Amino acid sequence: MSDDVAAPAEFEVPEGYVALDWRRGFVHQIGPLYRRQGAGGYAMGFLVEPHHTNGMSNAHGGMLMSFADMAWGHVVSVETSSYWVTVRLTLDFLSSAHLGDWVEGESEVLSSEEGLYVVRGRIWTGERTLITGTGVFKPIQRRDPRPGEKAFQAASG
Repeated sequence: MSDDVAAPAEFEVPEGYVALDWRRGFVHQIGPLYRRQGAGGYAMGFLVEPHHTNGMSNAHGGMLMSFADMAWGHVVSVETSSYWVTVRLTLDFLSSAHLGDWVEGESEVLSSEEGLYVVRGRIWTGERTLITGTGVFKPIQRRDPRPGEKAFQAASG
């Protein structure tokens, strides 16, 4: 039996990014993904590899949607140290990412009421915005805080 997922490309990860150690489930299929944390906030990124592309060697829209979901929902993990689910994701596709592009995404919390987080997000490569949109996310289960999360910082500080 063969596996059509190519080995990860050799490339230099942009400064500040570290690989996410997500090895199970869906994320294993679409990775590798990376995370950056700094004074400017939290971002995620990935290199567009052959297994992310459509027939035109652009990042598949489903890949970009999945990445937006994770990159934008990640702020709920940072804020609450919780697992979360997506309630709604609204995206506007503005441009495409090409094979070999480094794609980044981040979001900001607009509101958090009644157990729901509303965020605004952006996905880009270089100077080109690929997607803008909003998401509604719901924390569903608390977990131990991880480095970079507010609860972890409070416990460590």
